[in-house]
Amino acid sequence: MPIVIRASGEAKDMTLDEPAAFVDDARKAGVPGNRNVRAEVSYSGKIKEVEIVLSEVDD
Repeated sequence: MPIVIRASGEAKDMTLDEPAAFVDDARKAGVPGNRNVRAEVSYSGKIKEVEIVLSEVDD
């Protein structure tokens, strides 16, 4: 199962500060800048949640 950093908006959708904090957390965890980010968006295109894989862990 992968270990991930995940962030979601406190309200329904994310503010600019929330993805900025997510990126800061990922950088502090040593995630390289070329790592892919997964995002869940609403039907209106607003970001609801983002996540990035830190590492894979074998069960």
